Amino acid sequence: MIAQLQRTWRENLQHLVCNAKQTLFISSPFVTQNGVDFVKSNLKKQFKNEGELIFLTNLSPSNILQGSNSPDPFISLKSEVNNLKLWHLPKLHAKVYISDKNKSIVTSGNLTNGGLYSNFEYGIQINDSAESAKIYDDINNYCQLGSKLDFNTLQSLSEIAKGIAKKREKVQSEVSKEINELLFSAQDELVKDRLQKGATHNVFAKTILYVLYKYPQGLSTEDIHLEVKEIHPDLCDNSVDRIIEGKSFGKKWKHAVRTAQQHLKKNSQIVLNEGIWRVK
Repeated sequence: MIAQLQRTWRENLQHLVCNAKQTLFISSPFVTQNGVDFVKSNLKKQFKNEGELIFLTNLSPSNILQGSNSPDPFISLKSEVNNLKLWHLPKLHAKVYISDKNKSIVTSGNLTNGGLYSNFEYGIQINDSAESAKIYDDINNYCQLGSKLDFNTLQSLSEIAKGIAKKREKVQSEVSKEINELLFSAQDELVKDRLQKGATHNVFAKTILYVLYKYPQGLSTEDIHLEVKEIHPDLCDNSVDRIIEGKSFGKKWKHAVRTAQQHLKKNSQIVLNEGIWRVK
């Protein structure tokens, strides 16, 4: 009846969207073009022509200013889905996806690139029509608290958003250097704090175990590198090489990953067989 969803929850969402026949309800405060493209690519042609897509979001000025939401993705969605009902509700925080009132997903993930692909999201899928119908009724009531947006309003918001983007770009160019210096300083402090809790290879060792448990079929070293870099971009600096007697021996962070792999292997926690690492 209930399935737990982790980082790969988009696969469940893909299946839910693809199998929608009559009604698809999406509640996502933040929405980007990547998220809308994900929905469009998984909706069947018949649904685009005959189905009903109810979309609840938060197109408040602050979200548009921050770039966390924009009217343009919804304009592109409207061009492909005949029966799109778009609702705006300030203070919306619920992330809910419901297909035909039969199956539903309640998650932390927004319909954004981060929510779908890179963030550590978590949620549940309810495969019970009675419970999904109750969730639909509850979240649909939120729509009635908001305002329904027509195409003309979207177009007006789009023009305003473009003006905001131009102003923001000008302001950012004037202060970006100072801001970047402060951001780098903050990042350095965060890295220092993390490394006080253990050497880099110790952090990587925990990460390797995490990803190998997630992929029981095993991963190559190259795949482990990709997973580690995605989880710890701040610790995986490709600009820093490991130098011994003036010679470069590859990226320093990859050497730390290798050290972590050997440590785990020595302690019989992981094994290497034909180029594939697995949890023992």
